[in-house]
Amino acid sequence: MYPAREDMLAALEQRHGRAIQEKFSKAVIAVCGLGGLGSAIAVMLARAGIGKLILIDFDRVDITNLHRQQYKADQIGAWKTKALEENLREIAPYIKTEIHNEKLTEKNAPVLLGSADIICEAFDDAGEKAMLAGCVLETMPDKYLIAASGMAGLGPADAVKTRKITGHFYLCGDGVSDAGCSGGLFSTRVMLCAAHQAHMALRLLAEQCTEKERNDYEEQ
Repeated sequence: MYPAREDMLAALEQRHGRAIQEKFSKAVIAVCGLGGLGSAIAVMLARAGIGKLILIDFDRVDITNLHRQQYKADQIGAWKTKALEENLREIAPYIKTEIHNEKLTEKNAPVLLGSADIICEAFDDAGEKAMLAGCVLETMPDKYLIAASGMAGLGPADAVKTRKITGHFYLCGDGVSDAGCSGGLFSTRVMLCAAHQAHMALRLLAEQCTEKERNDYEEQ
């Protein structure tokens, strides 16, 4: 039996502060691509109490995904959107989800991402990354985009960083490594980059709180 919604919210408010948690609970974040990056981003945001996640992917869970993606062995063959939604419900039973089992394109992106406050790009393909970045920056300039570039191999953890590219565009990763020439993808470094993306989303939401709201919480 799951805890009551009110109890779970109270626990989050105790850890995050009421003002910040209210921002998290009202937020809508889109995760584009549900592989190693996207599935981990979604799990971290669900644990933080984000109100709604838009999950977009057109692939199925494969046995080769299990070493770095947030799926279980008995989900092999399932659509990633459905499998991840199921896993998120076990973590955060009251989270709202909207799933799209389709390929994101320039044509459907404005519709699928229209209600999102923040968009997390988590694609493997460089062309898809460029397409989404161009589409968001050109047609949805008011939305925050948090993208990724470089998390392969066993390089040092501190090489993975978050950089502000423009006012609403952030890029996470080492900016160099590629899965094809850096010794493959390892769960630890992929999750490092995913954590940078999820953390940046939380920071952007928290920064919307006023200084007074933060001070009120710190004095409690």
